[in-house]
Amino acid sequence: MTTHSSSDPRADGSRRAQNATGGAGGLPGVVVAGMTALISGLSVFVNSYGVHSIASPSVYTTAKNLVATLVLGAAALVAWTLRSRRAGSAAARFVTVPRTPGASQGTVDGVRAWGPAHWLGLAYVGVGGGIAFVLFFDGLADTLATPAAFWRDSLVVWVAVLALPFLRERVTWWNVVAIAVLVIGQIAIAGGVGHLVADRGEMLVLGATLLWAVEVVVAKFLLRDVAPAAIALVRMGIGALALIAYLVATGTLHALVSLHTAQFGWALLTGLLLAAYVGTWMTALARARAVDVTSVLVASALVTALLGAAAGTTSLAPKALGLVLVTVGAGVVLGASLRAASRPGRDALRV
Repeated sequence: MTTHSSSDPRADGSRRAQNATGGAGGLPGVVVAGMTALISGLSVFVNSYGVHSIASPSVYTTAKNLVATLVLGAAALVAWTLRSRRAGSAAARFVTVPRTPGASQGTVDGVRAWGPAHWLGLAYVGVGGGIAFVLFFDGLADTLATPAAFWRDSLVVWVAVLALPFLRERVTWWNVVAIAVLVIGQIAIAGGVGHLVADRGEMLVLGATLLWAVEVVVAKFLLRDVAPAAIALVRMGIGALALIAYLVATGTLHALVSLHTAQFGWALLTGLLLAAYVGTWMTALARARAVDVTSVLVASALVTALLGAAAGTTSLAPKALGLVLVTVGAGVVLGASLRAASRPGRDALRV
């Protein structure tokens, strides 16, 4: 998959502006992030049931990650074969990085230009992501979907803290306002902080969220030179291998190869959702700022809550205020980032 490295600051600025607006015919990154939020909200709801289908959360996580890896691999292969037909298509942009003046041409040259930071970053995305998945689904098995969604959606806070010094993303006044509204909305959805407890399940989800926050920053750095499909495959592929190694070490690999039909069905469904999530997530990160993408992702809580209400497991009335605030907060980021990116010659947001 095509990579490049660029030494021309003007080219880098041009590419950042192109990514922010979605490039030639592509969807803007924050819009793709909205799609990711829909998938994420559905995935959290489905996984709150699926995680109980397999006794071991690590076996469940490994099974769904393997499915996601295979799906992403197939999608990347199809996109790679279609890339030459439409250079600016979604398929082409999924498996390539936009070429700019001074960029290395082709995969081999791009890989040769990588330094130790690239390889360490790829290793973290794979291994760190695998560990985060185990922590999250182990925690989800011991808690409910709403508090799990709250801690996971605190991701935007941690990413904002890390993006400023490491990615040099400028946090604007509307970012600060939106994040504050999103956090207050999440607290309202959870029924107040008094309902959140520092038990094993919730702390495991928080630990996974912190690992994911670091992963977001690392992935954003890598996406300057690596295609979204490549990062997605590394995240799922190396993560799956790390999880299999964990199962071997704990003597539970036999549980993975002896799944019955219903368990395999859950792994297939949640694996498909995971593949869609990771694919759109990496695409969004490649096209927009990390702080904006993670802010929009908080809207997944709205999807989870609506699905819970439809299933009769939760009531919307106590969460109405929080859901409105989350919608407003995500909407502010979506609208403001689109307006900022559309201003000619403006690169202040540092995509």
